[in-house]
Formats: sequence, C-alpha cells, structure tokens
Amino acid sequence: MNTVIAFIVIFGALVFFHELGHFIFAKRAGILCREFAIGFGPKVFAHKKGETVYTLRLLPLGGYVRMAGEDPEMVDLKAGHRIGALFNEQEEIVKIIVTGKDRYPDARVIEVETADLEHQLMIRGYEDGEEEIKAFPIHREAVIVEDGMESQIAPWDRQFASKTLGQRAMAIFAGPLFNFILAFVVFILIAILQGMPTNEPELGKLNADGAAKEAGLMEGDKVVSINGQGVASWNDIVTVIQKNPQAEMDFTIERDGKTLDIPVTPEVREVENQKIGVIGVHSPVEKSFFGSIAYGAKETYFWTVEIIRLLGKLVTGQFSIDMLSGPVGIYVSTDTVAKSGIMNLMKWAGVLSINLGIMNLLPLPALDGGRLLFFLVEALRGKPIDRQKEGMVHFVGFALLMLLMIVVTWNDIQRFFLQ
Repeated sequence: MNTVIAFIVIFGALVFFHELGHFIFAKRAGILCREFAIGFGPKVFAHKKGETVYTLRLLPLGGYVRMAGEDPEMVDLKAGHRIGALFNEQEEIVKIIVTGKDRYPDARVIEVETADLEHQLMIRGYEDGEEEIKAFPIHREAVIVEDGMESQIAPWDRQFASKTLGQRAMAIFAGPLFNFILAFVVFILIAILQGMPTNEPELGKLNADGAAKEAGLMEGDKVVSINGQGVASWNDIVTVIQKNPQAEMDFTIERDGKTLDIPVTPEVREVENQKIGVIGVHSPVEKSFFGSIAYGAKETYFWTVEIIRLLGKLVTGQFSIDMLSGPVGIYVSTDTVAKSGIMNLMKWAGVLSINLGIMNLLPLPALDGGRLLFFLVEALRGKPIDRQKEGMVHFVGFALLMLLMIVVTWNDIQRFFLQ
C-alpha cells in the first residue's frame, strides 16, 4: 500500500506540474482554458472555478489542459435553427439554449439567419412574434447550453490559434519546462534536508549493521590513512575499501584531537558481476542554502545529460527497446526505491520529472516536441500548416505511441511478474 501511495503521489505530482506549466502560460497569453485534467477517461471529480473546470479522471496515466480552439467543441448555429436566448441588462445574449428551451421560461426564442460566435459576436434573426430581422449582440463570456451541458463561447482572441507564434510555443514548451523546474526544486530540498555530499576524507552516517559501526568507527571521524597509505579525499577512501573485500584494514583516524588506529574488515558486495568491499558508511555532507541551489542545478544538469545519453544509445541501437519501462516498470522501481528511504524516493521523483520533460520534448507527433516542431516549420515558411493535416499527423502519432506503450507495458509484465 505504501508503494501504491508513493507511486500515485509521485506520478500525480509530475503530471500536475507538467500541465500547470501549460495552464499558466496559456492563461498569461489570454487563452480560454476550458479544462485542467489529471488522468484520462471518465470523470471522478470535477470542480469549476472561474472559466475552467478542474477534473480528476479514472486513468492516472497523464493529463491535459483543454484550450479553446484546440478541438471542434462549439455548436455551429446555422440558418433556420431556433434557439432560446437569455439577455443581460445591456441586451446582450448571455446564454444560448440550443436544446431544452422549455427549461428556461424566460428565454426569448430566435430563429437564426446568421451567427458569428468568434469575430462579430452577433446573431441575426427573427424573434418569435416579430417579422423584422434583428441583430442580437452576444456577451464575450456567453455560454451555450446543449443537452443540459454549458460551454463558454470563445471569441477569436481567446483561442489558441489567435495568439502569436511565440505565445503558442511558450504555452506548449512550459509543460516540459515545469518538469525541469520541479526536479531542480526537489534536488534543492534534498540538499537542504539531507545535506550535500562532500569529498572530504571524513565518515558520514554509518549503517547500524555495517562493518564500520561494528569495528567502532564513528560519524565525523577524519581518516588519515588506511594500512599506512595516506588518503586525501572521500573518493580515496572508497577506492581503497572497494579493492579489499574481506581483508582486514588498519584505519588511522582523528577524533576529538586524538589519533586512533581501528581495524576494519570490509564486507563483500557484488556489483555488476564484480565483488567489491563495503563497510556501511555514507559520504560526509554539508548544509548551505546557496550551496543547495548550486547542488540542485548540478543534479538537474547531470541527470538531463545522462538521460539524453541513454536516448542516444536507443537511437543508435546500443540500447534495446526491451529495456524501456512503462508505468508497470516505474511502479516496480518505485517499490524498490521506497524501501531505501524518503530521500532516495525524492531523488527518484526528480529523475522521473526530468525524464518526463525530455520525453515530451522529443520531436514526435502528439508530444509537446512534435507541436514545437510544427511551430518551427511555421516560423520558417511564414504561415501555419493546415490544421486538419497537422491534426491527422498528431492522431497517427498518438496511436503509434499508445501501441508502443502497450508493447512496453507487456514487456514490463513479463519481466517482473511472469518470469
């Protein structure tokens, strides 16, 4: 159960911050955001605040921000349609009732001749009982009611496509950007709470069941030499210990101004088919606010480069697709990391956040990187690509990604549960 909770919290946080990036920069650009959703499928929870509906959906495998103009979501009022209309004090239409007019006894019935819900914000037609055609202005925040569901209209200047290329690109890029920011903040918190590893020749925390604790070493001991060989850094200490599994070693240390000689016998651990020595000691750490910021930037950069390097191996064939992991693999890895403590779990979340950001920036259809690629083409040719053609490319790309997800998930199931 703890693993399930950890997985939901981590995955939910990654998705939330990713979509929050899209949402904030879309709102800054003046785009109408109809829905902020975590998950896919049927709604589990919905709450409307302002002009946005915030929802939790059944399948917690992603999320989205539904922006006006991104989908064919509005009703097309054609000539001959009979609609109900509610007006404000300025005689502007604030509610257009397409179906269920009997539920609004105060609505005035209008037979539509022409309607423009994007640019002119006007309906022209005949009101019941009158023969003269009239023009009825529409309020910018009017809603359309169909089958009991209300949808706010989106004037052209509130739609995604109406914004500048830079505004649209930033609204899309902000999702992955916020994943990198989240990782940066997580690594800073780790450094503040746990401290930052240093390379000083000192002993950090000792494992309760480790050889160092059993031999009498203590946290804070400064190591002067091992078997008479001087050591100048933590890396020196690690190198000597790893080379001497199960061989008694004489540690010369300084503690409280005194020099002590303590014999320690490293235990054996197998790492990548190689036996190394370990004594159950962590590296020394230091705590500093500004140092924590530098550590957060350093870790974010390191894992970004590392993940890109692994992607390069996948592209060049040095990395098999069978080694990729989907939600099942991430869950199993989360279970393993969770057993090693909250700090390692936080670090795992930071790495996953960077991974999500990089994956979304790949120039593949249906991903944020694919959208940005279309924007680049638009910038080069001076005009946007036909929206229907772009939509078809993204649809095919999404289908292929879902197929890849199924293959990766099946591989995970076989690897972790069927072997």
